[in-house]
Amino acid sequence: MSDRLRKSLKAVSDRYAFRTTKTVEDLITGTPDDDPIARQYIPQPQELIQTRGENADPIGDETHSPVKGIVHRYPDRVLFKPANICAVYCRYCFRREKVGPGSEVLNDDERKAALNYIRKNKNIWEVILTGGDPLILSPRQLNEIMRELNNIEHVQVIRFHTRIPIADPARITPQLINALTINKAVYMPLHINHAREITDDVICAIKDLQKAGIILLSQSVLLKGVNDNVETLEELYRRLVTIGVKPYYLHHPDFAPGTSHFRLSIKDGQAIVKQLLGRLSGLCQPTYMLDIPEGHGKIPLTPCYIKELEENTYTLENYKGDTYSYPPKGEKA
Repeated sequence: MSDRLRKSLKAVSDRYAFRTTKTVEDLITGTPDDDPIARQYIPQPQELIQTRGENADPIGDETHSPVKGIVHRYPDRVLFKPANICAVYCRYCFRREKVGPGSEVLNDDERKAALNYIRKNKNIWEVILTGGDPLILSPRQLNEIMRELNNIEHVQVIRFHTRIPIADPARITPQLINALTINKAVYMPLHINHAREITDDVICAIKDLQKAGIILLSQSVLLKGVNDNVETLEELYRRLVTIGVKPYYLHHPDFAPGTSHFRLSIKDGQAIVKQLLGRLSGLCQPTYMLDIPEGHGKIPLTPCYIKELEENTYTLENYKGDTYSYPPKGEKA
């Protein structure tokens, strides 16, 4: 590494959090320019380039935060952020300005205020623990939160968004799993972008979570240089479904500062997703999603396969690009 590059990377890590685990380091075989694992975790000089539209709160969390640690964007669910630290820091993170060493874990009073907000809002049916990574908390802390949520009658579903079972599977201990096990539905979307991240240790952690009745999904980010081709995504989703993890969301990258080198166009993303339709079982299909900037909610970017020509007359296009009339000639829709 040249002195110039070393200084550049030091400048990046001084601004944005940098941390990996042994699990991640063992998978790295090259540089961010040629290795999809390194590209996700290792600082890159491009991160110091901020392009038009990028901002510190790209999906508008702060606009919808009534109390510290809560984001309430949709009527029936809230994000609950008990910690703003992670076991690893992804280079494309949309909360990269808010997380990292020195960031806060909610103190007792703040956690109580957040839980009281959930308790008082009877429309809240689902609580989504995110952050940071909520599984960075100790089993004792997680147990306290889960018992509180378990006692709120109108909360029926609890969801954890986490990278830890993938990047640091050793943290998935019997004590942690026991802390998460309550008599309400617990879902856990695992953040994973590449099939190489599914190691033997990761599979063991996944199996342990499944044995406890935790329902596992996956969420990925479509990233240039990591998984922006149909072959890579096909391998990832096949492997996930084989071990009992249902692909959930494939996110289009957000406008976080210094992340333009990860972003591809929506048109290119839709073309990749369209190819997946013909290559993979429905079990393997994620929903391609975009978070509208400034906090206006998520929308699916699913390619459209139907075009209305006139009232009740359509052209249909299959995954191969072949077109067909609907209804068949002589029939009415």
